[in-house]
Amino acid sequence: MARAIWNGAVIAESDRFELVEGNVYFPPEAVKPEHLKPSDRTTVCGWKGTARYHDVVVSGQVNAAAAWYYPDPKPDAAKIRGHIAFWQGVRVER
Repeated sequence: MARAIWNGAVIAESDRFELVEGNVYFPPEAVKPEHLKPSDRTTVCGWKGTARYHDVVVSGQVNAAAAWYYPDPKPDAAKIRGHIAFWQGVRVER
């Protein structure tokens, strides 16, 4: 079981996940959508493709661009298509 916790709230939890470069990527259905707000931020990874971001929101507090995902990853990263990972103070337990 893996879970992501921020500001005292469990924002994602699943027995199924992908582990890439030390990051846990949760399937989209494992993430509570009420804690995500779309962000305009993007970054590019040479082998995974373009990442899009979400702000994580709990109890009115915002952790800007603390969640990311690859909506259309390159072929080598196809297994994480749409999966969501966290950073910037979001605690991920496995």
